[in-house]
Amino acid sequence: MATLLTSPVLMIGEGWDDYGLVDSGHGRKLERYGDRRFVRPEPQAMWSPRTETWDADGEFVPGSDEDGGGKWQFDREVPREGWPLAWNEVAFTASCTPFRHLGFFPDMAPVWDWMRAQLAGRDDAETMNLFGYTGVGTLALSAHGRVTHVDASKKSVAQARENAALAGLEDRPVRWMIDDAAKFAAREVRRGRRYDGIILDPPKFGRGPGGETWRLEENLPELLSNCRQLLDSDSRFLFLTVYAVRMSSLALAGLMDELFADLPGTIEHGDLSVREDDEGRLLPTAIFARWSNPA
Repeated sequence: MATLLTSPVLMIGEGWDDYGLVDSGHGRKLERYGDRRFVRPEPQAMWSPRTETWDADGEFVPGSDEDGGGKWQFDREVPREGWPLAWNEVAFTASCTPFRHLGFFPDMAPVWDWMRAQLAGRDDAETMNLFGYTGVGTLALSAHGRVTHVDASKKSVAQARENAALAGLEDRPVRWMIDDAAKFAAREVRRGRRYDGIILDPPKFGRGPGGETWRLEENLPELLSNCRQLLDSDSRFLFLTVYAVRMSSLALAGLMDELFADLPGTIEHGDLSVREDDEGRLLPTAIFARWSNPA
């Protein structure tokens, strides 16, 4: 029976050559992406910035609706088609998207490291990345075997495949699936499939390619139940991240505890965070729950 650890875990993302959190405060954050710097909204940065003025290439100015809206304002020329960055051997393209981020989620770096550690020594693992977006996590997993990458956005999957080519990893064993993640997981259950590991990053709200509506609080229990059925006692992990919700990570862990009661291993929960480059101050970004079953 999986053991639920109630004390929260803090997963800390450290900067690397192509990314870093430079400063934060007053509801904003300054980040470096290669040789460029950008300012984005960050409601959890309630403290004061360490420096009075920020020199940035551009800033995303949010709209009046807390759930969306806003636009980029640039002080210097920024390539519309993006520019190349890398995390370890995984190269990818960063660009200023209409959704305020830059085409990947840098706070996921410790998650990518954690998943790789769960699969250490394996090159035949079967893993799945639901809501896989532009594929950085998928390419990280592909070092350990075949990955099924699922996203409803044709544009995101196309960008993920371009990132694979940019990294020279286009020959890695990846199934690129343009599909509704929840429906795909349900079909995999009916097919009797199993996986060694699953990562999922569901949105708070979304629509599938056929107009399906996704609401996290309503639809997550069924999706997570289907993911559980795709795992067995020989599987290694499931990692769930959730952004921008008024919810505790303990709630996610409680749901996972119910669904994973018949499996061995450990269930943990907590916060993702990013450490500022110089000061060491931590900025929380998301909540998570994870199940692991070491070999």
